[in-house]
Amino acid sequence: MSGKHALVTGGTSGIGMMMARGLLQAGARVVISSRSAGKCAEAQRLLSEFGDVRAIPADLSGHDECRRLADLVEDGRGRLDILVNNAGAMWREPLETFPDQAWDEVLDLNLKAPFWLVQALLPALRRAGTVDDPARVVNIGSIAAIHVAEAPNYSYASSKAGLHQLTRVLARELGPQHVTVNAVAPGPFPSQMMATTLETMGDRIAAKAPLRRLGRDDDMAGIAVFLASRAAAYVTGTVIAVDGGIATTATGT
Repeated sequence: MSGKHALVTGGTSGIGMMMARGLLQAGARVVISSRSAGKCAEAQRLLSEFGDVRAIPADLSGHDECRRLADLVEDGRGRLDILVNNAGAMWREPLETFPDQAWDEVLDLNLKAPFWLVQALLPALRRAGTVDDPARVVNIGSIAAIHVAEAPNYSYASSKAGLHQLTRVLARELGPQHVTVNAVAPGPFPSQMMATTLETMGDRIAAKAPLRRLGRDDDMAGIAVFLASRAAAYVTGTVIAVDGGIATTATGT
């Protein structure tokens, strides 16, 4: 992917950093973002050994910040080859006390922000895409939108299910404009969002997976490279579970 230009939101840790690292190792120039300026600086330092990376702090729960980030990431040619919408939030709380705030904060970041960024960056994506090598949008969904998780994560699961369907809707509309849109539905990977869950039940989750393990950095780096490379030029509108088979083949509780 030498010469390609990518944006990975939420790219300072967890799945976003795994994907950013994979794209860098494949030769792309990558911009990462997150809300924390400190995390941006540290992630840029860590990822710089793999390639050309730049970090931009941005709170993507707001429409104006999505527009600002879009304006900053377009390269000198006004093009963007790869957009990875990974920034997200989760809220776990029992049904009886689940607050309004848990819907607003989670849906703004998990569902609205990916739409706002595609909207703002569409001219740059159109300029980058061709019939043989379309521009790529990769939305990070979740297996919580494919099966029902044990945790009470009502707004998170709903937002990711919405993102999966938004992926299909955008794929149909943007395909003729030489932009593919796909989603990745990660299973359990080590990340800040999953830290508590994996600490308390990581062994049990791994034992339920047909592949009998949790996700690793290279698993997520690999799917990012596949979807952004020539190998996936004829793939759009898909939701790919990267979960060791948990959501689609595992049985029992």
